[in-house]
Amino acid sequence: MAITKETVVDKIEILEMGQVQVRTATVIKEDGTELNRSFYRHVLEPSIKTGDTWGDTDISGEDAKVQAICNATWTDAVKTAYQTMIDAQPQLEG
Repeated sequence: MAITKETVVDKIEILEMGQVQVRTATVIKEDGTELNRSFYRHVLEPSIKTGDTWGDTDISGEDAKVQAICNATWTDAVKTAYQTMIDAQPQLEG
């Protein structure tokens, strides 16, 4: 009786402003028969702002398919549009 755990990126979606939403499935199997499947999602933004400076999002730890989609999607125009949208939002005071 062999129980295995497999983690796979099973869905990649591109949102309106260039964000990339990634769904990861964790599959538990016993002797090849699936017993359970659970999901985790996270969103990657085209650019990251630190203080007043915009930089590229680090995707080096992402699945190769996710990296390829991010690299194809995140053109300079997409990054600029995303940055403009974020900069136009009111800042929360804390």
